[in-house]
Order: sequence, then structure tokens, then C-alpha cells
Amino acid sequence: MIEPEIDRIAMVQALPGAVALLTPQLVYADVNEDWLRLFGRTREQEVGRYMPDDFANSSNHPGVALLREVVASLRRVAESGERETMELQRFDPQDPGRPGRGDERYWSMSNIPLVGPDGRVALLMHRVEEVTELVCAREIALSLQEAMLPAPRPLGRHPVAVRYRPADDALAVGGDWYDLVDLPDERLGVAVGDVVGHGLAAAGVMGQLRSALSAASLATSGPAQALDVLELYALSVSGAENATVVNAFVDWNTHAITYSSAGHPPPALLRSDGTVEFLDQATDPPLGACPQHRPWLQANLPFTEGAFLVLYTDGLIERRREDIDTGLARLADSLARHQKADPETLADVLLADLLPPDDVTDDTALVIVRL
Repeated sequence: MIEPEIDRIAMVQALPGAVALLTPQLVYADVNEDWLRLFGRTREQEVGRYMPDDFANSSNHPGVALLREVVASLRRVAESGERETMELQRFDPQDPGRPGRGDERYWSMSNIPLVGPDGRVALLMHRVEEVTELVCAREIALSLQEAMLPAPRPLGRHPVAVRYRPADDALAVGGDWYDLVDLPDERLGVAVGDVVGHGLAAAGVMGQLRSALSAASLATSGPAQALDVLELYALSVSGAENATVVNAFVDWNTHAITYSSAGHPPPALLRSDGTVEFLDQATDPPLGACPQHRPWLQANLPFTEGAFLVLYTDGLIERRREDIDTGLARLADSLARHQKADPETLADVLLADLLPPDDVTDDTALVIVRL
């Protein structure tokens, strides 16, 4: 079978975004129409031009520093033959109607080697795509998420650390949440939950469930009764089905934790001697998963001063094609190794130890209470 010959010049013209083809010596071979519109140039002005010449011609231009980074990246790609995606770039072009002020604009840039028949890099593709709307949407969404989740606060001499990490492909918000409630008689209500899905829809459901559980915890005698109220409420909320949540009441007077779980991964208790115990003796199915009403399970666990209570969502421990027990063992090992840390440091090292360095596919919420 004869393979069709690829017209790379025609391919560049068809690609979305601003695209330029350069030789390994960084001379423009061709550019597409989006490139010409973006930079306000003609093809005759671009083709045959040596990219680093812009250093001399526009030495005082605010974009020269960025251009130097682009040239350095292209040279690395030409030498290594491996593609490179640059860090997100911010550039504020000046608005002639508002001297001294510009609109923030963000750009995603990638440099791709095109290999010739001899196996060597024949051309370099430099692609520029404006992602300002996406960045702004993420910032708005993150502000929404922060407004919906409570800020950490010390509970007397019991410090608390919280963390929220969105999935890499999420709009900075999702269905993972946590809550802290001051209860009567020197008690604390702490909960963590997970709504199915990502994005603003899941965040909206999350906000409703969090608020409902907070109110239920204040109005009931224990975490199981609070989950009973929450499930009745969740039946009327579209998108709340199969949400998971664990609710725990910490009693500083009796030094006991009372907890109840709706299909959620078990909290961990890191004792002062370094041993780790999972709170897994009161777990029922997720909200709305049972066709008939049933009493929620509830269990108690004593603690001594100086222990840590750790609640989290499944993004911290679960991995594809891996048994959940492996993730729980990984969590227990990390907790034991960092038992002397304060809550803030412990939260950071748990995320560093347990979350993959890239391609985070699920949101993660984490709450650590020093008991």
C-alpha cells in the first residue's frame, strides 16, 4: 500500500490557532492565517525571517523576554527531537483608549518537531493558542469553590488544616467538599463528601449537601441521625444520587469520636504512638442507593490527646487498576512516617506523597484535625 504524501504546509494552514513552521535554524518557513492576524503581519514579512532578529529590532518591547523563552524552547526541541509545552504565558497588550492599562491575556504555547525521512528534525511547529477565557473561567470557579467551603480555623488548642485539589481536567471546581461545625458541649462536627462528577453542576450539588448536613448536625444528636436527614434532603436534589459522605463528631470531654459513613472511604486516626486505625465500622451505601429506608450505622472510637483525625475523599487514595486497600496502606504508611508534623505540614506531605505528579484524574479534599 502506498502511503499518501503529507503536505505539511497545507496542514499548517488547516490547523486551528496561530501556527508557524520554522527550520531548525529558526527561520520562518510558513505561517497560517491565524498567525498573520494575531501579529498583524503579512506572509511576505514573515517567511524567510530569522526569529531571533526580533531581539535586536524590539529590545525594549515587553514581549521580548517571552520571545527569548520561545527561542530557547525551540532550540531544545530542535536538538532533542521531543515536543515541549511551555508554561502558560501572560501578556497584557496596551489598550490605546486607556493609556497605561491593558487587558490580561493568557497564551498556551507548544513546540513540536517534524521529522524528515532521514529521521532528523526537518521543521519545527510553533503553535500559539489564546486561553484567556478558560483561565478567567477557572479563576471565577475557584473563587466560587472557596466561597462555598469554610476557611480553616483553630479550634481552641486543636489546630485544623484543610486542602482542596481539583482534577487536572476540571474547571477548578468539583463535587468534593468538607465541613467543620462547632457543636454544643465542646464538640466538633467534621465531614467530608463527594458528589459524582466535576464542574459547576457538581459544585452546586455539593454546596446544597454541605449546607444541609451542617444544619442537620446542629439539630440532631449524632452523625448517623444527621446522615438520615441528609439522605431525605438529597432525594429532592437532582445530581445528589450516589454521593458519598462521612460525618464524625469529636467530643473533647469524653475523648471519643462518633462517626457514620455513607459509602465514603474511612477516615484515619493517627495515634500518638504512630499507629494508624481506620474508622470503618459504620459504613452504609451512598446516599439514595438503598431502595428502602434503614437506620444508619454509627460507631465510637476513643482517642488520646495529640492524635490526628484525617478525613479525605477518594482522589487521595484511589488509582485506576489498583485495589483500594493498596491506597489505604499507602496513606497509613505516609501518616506513620510524618507523625511528628503539625497539621499544615502533614497536609502538604500527604498530598505530595499520595497524589501523582501529573494527570490527576479526580478531585481531592482533605481535612486534618489535631485532637
